[in-house]
Parts: sequence; C-alpha cells; structure tokens
Amino acid sequence: MTVKRVAAIDCGTNSVRLLIADVSEHSDISDVTRQMRIVRLGEGVDQTGRLAPAAIERTRVALVDYAAEIAAAGVDAARMVATSASRDAENAADFRAMVLDTLGFAPEVITGDEEARLSFAGAVRGLTAAAPFLVVDIGGGSTEFVLGAGDVEAAISVDIGCVRMTERHLHSDPPTAGEIAAAEADVAAAVARALASVDGARAATLVGLAGSVTTVAALALGLGDYEPKRIHRARISAADVAKVTADLLGRSAAQRLEHPVMHPGRADVIGAGALILRVIVEQLGSSAGIDSVIASESDILDGIALSLS
Repeated sequence: MTVKRVAAIDCGTNSVRLLIADVSEHSDISDVTRQMRIVRLGEGVDQTGRLAPAAIERTRVALVDYAAEIAAAGVDAARMVATSASRDAENAADFRAMVLDTLGFAPEVITGDEEARLSFAGAVRGLTAAAPFLVVDIGGGSTEFVLGAGDVEAAISVDIGCVRMTERHLHSDPPTAGEIAAAEADVAAAVARALASVDGARAATLVGLAGSVTTVAALALGLGDYEPKRIHRARISAADVAKVTADLLGRSAAQRLEHPVMHPGRADVIGAGALILRVIVEQLGSSAGIDSVIASESDILDGIALSLS
C-alpha cells in the first residue's frame, strides 16, 4: 500500500496549526504530529483592515518551529492555507512574503468557498451519521457553512467569528447584557442568511468544527482535561450548548481559565464562539428539527492533508 507523508498548515484569524501525517492511497490518515499555536493573526483587522506587525511576527515565530518539524519529518509534500484574516487584510502581501521566507513555499490565501470544501472533506471522513450533513467551521474571523452528503452541494462563508464578534461587540469583561444582545443580533442575521443560502433546512446532522466547538463540547462533557479522543464525534445537545454558552458569557476571561480544558489563548474569545454555535443550533432546531451538534476534531487540516495525497 502506498503511503505519502504530508504536512498541512492552516493559518486562521486566531491560530496557526500544523498536521504532519501519513496518508494512504485509500485516504486513511495517520497522525505523526498535530500542533496548534494561538497567534491572533487577525487581531484588529475588522477595525483597521490591516495585519498588525506584531501579529505577523507572532505567526512567524510559530512557523519557524513548524518549518523545523517539517524538515525533520521528511515530508513528501506540504501545503499551507491562510484564511479569513489574510483574505481581508490590505497588507496580505507582507504576510505572504514572510511565509515564503520562513517556510520556503508560499501560503495559499484561499477563498471562503475553498475553505468550506476543505473543512467538509476533513469533517465527514468516516462519519456514519445521517446525511445530508451541515458542517459549520467557526473560526476567528469567519464561519463556513457547508451542506452535502458524499460531496459538497452548497457552501458559504460569512464574516462572523469568535475574534471578530468579540472585537466588534463584547468589550467588557465579562460582557454586559447589552453587548451580548448586540452580538447575538449580528450573529443571528448572518446565520439566517447562511442557512437560507445553503438550504440548511435539508440537513439531517449538524457537525461543528474548530476550537470554539470542541471547547464547548469538552465543557459539556465535564472533562477534567482536554481529551481529543473523547471530544471527537461526541454529540452535544442544544440544551447543553445553551447552558455552556450562558456560563461562559457570564464569566470574565480569568474566570473562564478556571475550566481546566480552556486554552489560555482562547479564554477571551470563547464566549463569542459559543454564542455563534448556540445561535446556529437554535436556528437549525426551528428549521430542520436538529437538536444537537456532533463535535469533530477532524477539520480543515485533514482536508488539506487529503488534498496532498
């Protein structure tokens, strides 16, 4: 059986992640290493339209370490995709030049549609739940909605994400009732547009991706430590999503860190991420009768790895 060793890098608004994996000719993925750094590349982009020099430098430092990992692993192919923040920034060329100098190959600043398709490919691999699936990837700057069964049927990317919504609305710590209401109204309007665009009412199963979703799942499961194997494919009820969201929005960032599963780089934006998930689940409950979300640890990184096989 032919096996190819690949390196996939996903650079989003909040984090930059690396997957080095062996991919078989049958599209089986065996992880060599999976890593994440919170770099907040998109910090301030919603207001300024530009990537901050400090954010680019934080990302460069993480990529230096990733370049060493890739070289040591002896990969056959590598691909880096950059998503919401890099699409939106006026100075994205500075970011691309930094990546080329650090990694030796340029990042692909992909469209929201391509981001959605890669996320879908990673998320539904091996999933046995009822189709069609609605895959939602809640990032820092944007959220992707993808409907499909074996193949993607419809996809859209909308500019709601945990960093963007926090910077736009949730200025207090913890946020005030008025701030939460403003964020919810913004999110609800965007989610309604997205679900109408992809015909979300046809969905039989909701699958949620990325750190906001998996953190909510870990909290709903009552985990003492972040355990990816227990989180992956866990089904979280709408009631539990709402309960966790209320708890997170009622806490300060420091109080959120009292949860042992909370990543320090996510504590200040997780309230907005959970709110986005809650609104999605609520609207799907009304339109499609869906009352839960399946959390997935397989996501765009796996989709990038598959694209290299």
